[in-house]
Amino acid sequence: MAAGVLSVLLLLTTDALTGATGGLGAPASGPVTVTTSSVRANDGRTYTVTNHLTGEARRGPVRREWLLVWAGDSGPDGAPTGAAATGHHATATGPEGQGPDFLAVVDATKGSPSYGRVVNTATLDPLRANEPHHLQYAWHKGDKVYAGGILSDTTYVFDVARLPEVRLSGVNTAGDTPCGSVPDAYAVLSDGTAYGTYMGGPDLTGPCRYTNGEVRVGNGYAGSPGEIVRIGPDGRTLSEAPAMVAAGESTAWCPNRPALPKPTCANPHGIAVREDLHRMVVTDFAEIRNYLDKPDGEFDPYLIRDTVRIFDISDRNDPRLVSVTHMPSGPRQEQLPVFEEEKLFMETAVTHQRRHRGAFASTMWGGAVFYTPDITARQPAWREIFDDTTAYRRFDTSGLLTGAGDGGSWLQLSPDDRFLFHTVMGVQLGGDRQLTSGMVYVLDVAKLVAAGNDARCRIDSTPEITQGGAEADCPALVDVLPIRDVTNGGPHWGAMDTFAQSGRHGVYRETGQVQRIATANYFLARLGGDGDHRVCMIDVADSGRLTLDPSFRDENTGTECVNFDRPVWPHGAYGDARPHGVLFAVADDDIRGGRP
Repeated sequence: MAAGVLSVLLLLTTDALTGATGGLGAPASGPVTVTTSSVRANDGRTYTVTNHLTGEARRGPVRREWLLVWAGDSGPDGAPTGAAATGHHATATGPEGQGPDFLAVVDATKGSPSYGRVVNTATLDPLRANEPHHLQYAWHKGDKVYAGGILSDTTYVFDVARLPEVRLSGVNTAGDTPCGSVPDAYAVLSDGTAYGTYMGGPDLTGPCRYTNGEVRVGNGYAGSPGEIVRIGPDGRTLSEAPAMVAAGESTAWCPNRPALPKPTCANPHGIAVREDLHRMVVTDFAEIRNYLDKPDGEFDPYLIRDTVRIFDISDRNDPRLVSVTHMPSGPRQEQLPVFEEEKLFMETAVTHQRRHRGAFASTMWGGAVFYTPDITARQPAWREIFDDTTAYRRFDTSGLLTGAGDGGSWLQLSPDDRFLFHTVMGVQLGGDRQLTSGMVYVLDVAKLVAAGNDARCRIDSTPEITQGGAEADCPALVDVLPIRDVTNGGPHWGAMDTFAQSGRHGVYRETGQVQRIATANYFLARLGGDGDHRVCMIDVADSGRLTLDPSFRDENTGTECVNFDRPVWPHGAYGDARPHGVLFAVADDDIRGGRP
């Protein structure tokens, strides 16, 4: 199933671009150089990425760092369009007036004259309304960038070796993953391949045979069970692996719609890998079709998941499920059971240091963080170790904001295993929108991970909901950065910047410390998480303190953060866009070494 690669490189002037497109609009700033690369995928179609490089993108004497932002066009009226409006995956070019989705390249070099400017928009064709979602969590020299379109059921693989130019390396289409749909997140391995979580069920209802010969019965696109897909740098599917227990799971806790002969909670979302331990951790989110396609405005709150799965990846092409844990509930007593601490798992983060074996996981509606000290254990012991309510108490004088339905999202651990970063949209589902507040907070978890299997922290009493854990090894809340002015969802996704310059020539290298984090204020418009479409930069001090970077400003408005609501882009006057995945990266020639 190898994807044939067809490279086409074109250089055009701005005048040539305007003439070829019928005058779609002037670029955001200055002359634009256009380069194009294409691949022919297994579905027989040619997919293309077209760079629109502004004059500020030209290589100069100073080496630069870049922030990649995976964004979707908002459509002619800014409302969900095409696939997003119907809940079905895109198979055509999108509705009339729908602009192309794109990977934006933003100058992330502090002190650069173009700091915060969008210097390239790499647009995609022919599919539109992909609903661009996540990229991988971290980039290392030589890595490709894996990017998912959750509604087009497509994974794009980008070559970023020559940033700010982007090339298309491969495309994995819906037909390449018949046993799964709705690609969500990616973990890139040291060999350059990636594991992707496909949250939804097989493309067709009924039995589906995976690469290892096993069979599971699914209830169709965006249903259950989801799967794990290993994808090559050229976009090929290397393997499809079942995320569902063969014997089925709990009938009471894992309902499906339509019902399956053997029920399952397998709807994998977040993913993290420890290659040295041969383990992969994934979190289950929801049977997502029910939330995307709800014409009556109602959805079943009991199709959300409370499970975390661990796989043995000794055979990289045959991940084997070794544990499924229904997470414990915490001390909060909610009027709506769907807001209990263990509901709607989104993200997971593993430790990095060889002496540590733990992992964290967080919930979106439950507003809590969980931990296990050993992902290699036969039955990992997970426990709640932090409630988002504690972070809210740092700035909410009303005492009304809690973790219930707060939209906990991106979760990552610093490479030195000291700081755990977490974004919270703050949507407070079902609550007063005037009380909405997103935030980013950081926990010092050094004592917890150092305790190993002797860890004692557990949130199990009422005071610990608002005051943090009572045990000595519980995480310490280092800082909270509130995002107050958003009424439709604050920071959802994020990325850690671990690159630093050194030497006379300013070559970059990876470090164990997080210099900055970038966040994107958009979740999914169809689910009421449209956010304000800003991408913000947050400085991280050595102590872990967080400060919004006032110099990372929008090139059009001059206000803090880069606003993706704008009339004109380098690729034309297409209007507003929705930013989701973000990732720091450096051109291969500008960085020393590989993975730390």
